Amino acid sequence: MTLQNSRTGGQILVDQLLRQGVERITCVPGESYLAALDALHDAAIDVVICRAEGGAAMMAEAYGKLTGRPGICFVTRGPGATNAAHGVHIAMQDSTPMILFVGQVDTAMREREAFQELDYRAVFGSITKWTVEIDDPARIPELVARAFRVAMQGRPGPVVIALPENMLTETAAVADAPRVEPARAWPAPADMERLSMLLADAKRPVAIIGGSGWDAAATASFARFAERFDLPVATSFRRAALFDADHPNYAGDLGIGPDPRLKARIAEADLVLLLGGRLSEIPSSSYTLLDIPVPRQKLIHVHPGSEELGRVYQPTLAIQAAPSAFVAALESLATPPAIAWQGAAAQAHRDYLAWTQDPRQLPGDFQYGQLIAWLRDRLPQDAIICNGAGNYAGWLHRHHRFHAFAAQLAPTSGSMGYGIPAAVLAKRQHPGRTVLAFAGDGCFLMNGQEFATAVQYGAAIVVIVLDNGQYGTIRMHQERDYPGRVVGTQLVNPDFALYARAFGGHGERVERTEEFAPAFERAVASGKPAILHCLLDPRAQSHARDFVPAAVAAE
Repeated sequence: MTLQNSRTGGQILVDQLLRQGVERITCVPGESYLAALDALHDAAIDVVICRAEGGAAMMAEAYGKLTGRPGICFVTRGPGATNAAHGVHIAMQDSTPMILFVGQVDTAMREREAFQELDYRAVFGSITKWTVEIDDPARIPELVARAFRVAMQGRPGPVVIALPENMLTETAAVADAPRVEPARAWPAPADMERLSMLLADAKRPVAIIGGSGWDAAATASFARFAERFDLPVATSFRRAALFDADHPNYAGDLGIGPDPRLKARIAEADLVLLLGGRLSEIPSSSYTLLDIPVPRQKLIHVHPGSEELGRVYQPTLAIQAAPSAFVAALESLATPPAIAWQGAAAQAHRDYLAWTQDPRQLPGDFQYGQLIAWLRDRLPQDAIICNGAGNYAGWLHRHHRFHAFAAQLAPTSGSMGYGIPAAVLAKRQHPGRTVLAFAGDGCFLMNGQEFATAVQYGAAIVVIVLDNGQYGTIRMHQERDYPGRVVGTQLVNPDFALYARAFGGHGERVERTEEFAPAFERAVASGKPAILHCLLDPRAQSHARDFVPAAVAAE
């Protein structure tokens, strides 16, 4: 490495981001990292200015999902950092590479509870892979390179780096670190041989794929493997874009309220190949899908993080490997001369199509399910669909069909307010692709201010707000568990169409099903960020019981 001339810590930091190939960052500016902002002035990095730190962090997390490289977010100290914690938690539970840079007080003022001072290791320690504070500008290349490696290697996740204000203005002569490419764990030949033997002995196998660390080539490779072995393939919660819904081997997704026939197929399987995912609470239907600690099915668990293998389920075969590495090894696996389960995938796919085809009738003049079905038949196959959390997501996940890698941006952590920031970042990253965000009325107003960011950057997303005047998910649970005692869930909402127009976007109000299609087409034709304010009958939320886990819905 070549020693550089003396630079400020802020300049050294930005130079490291450039060396790591960072093309875009999100931020809310703050005086605690002014020197880094100044260094960004002349850098070839797109600085996306956001309206709140939670939205900025969620955008960075969405970037990590889309690219596999860490999303980069800058926020100021204290309240800026705690606001950003929402996005950090999503990155942790969703296994998404992300780095949050946080301003910090001058090192001479530490331990005095100075203005907005926080101990970031204590604040973020349980929701990051690593939290560090850089005291010496000469160590920036070392620690930033390490942060990129930690964020991407093993089970991906978030890193938080605190930047004392004086450190960013101090100077040092130090060499830049090289670009980091994560080390990938590969399956051992003996593991692949045993996998082949287990498949040869199976009569009713099924695959479940999920997690992160995939790319388009890996998903295509796994689809070829599934075809050769005629294997039914399910996707984990909010990972449906890992397998083309039109593929004849697709069996559906293990989300909230999965198809009972899919659950039965897994329960009756004699071999489960779990690739990339953890099969945590939601996809396992509250940990009822497989027995703990030893499943009754033979379990082959493939995961990039050794700490996840045997954490909940003790597998018959544990393979530490990144999904991309594992599927590359699958290419050389010999196809058996005879397949005992021939036809099982075709039946599983027929079940999936029947389960997702026709939305049920809801109370009221606006049929939300018909909206999803209409979009399903008309959106480009590479359209990116974003959402946060709420009952409204159940209809989307059940009746929409994903086809392309990274076409779904949604938090497996169940965080509300995610859809709008994710959509803004997705449109900034892929301006030629159609990008939609779905949000309930409660979900939208948690980060709806980032619609202003969409307008500022001309990110022509279409936001579909489902307004039923309540926190519908919680209301549904109240009515089940405490009938006649509803409290704390009613909402009085603004005119969301007028909200869009106030920011300079396109906005329309949709009260009847037949009004949606022309309104959507006008929204797209406007070329502006748009909001379609769809009025959903409050009684429709009771129908969302179809989408809650069976263990929760049992009465």
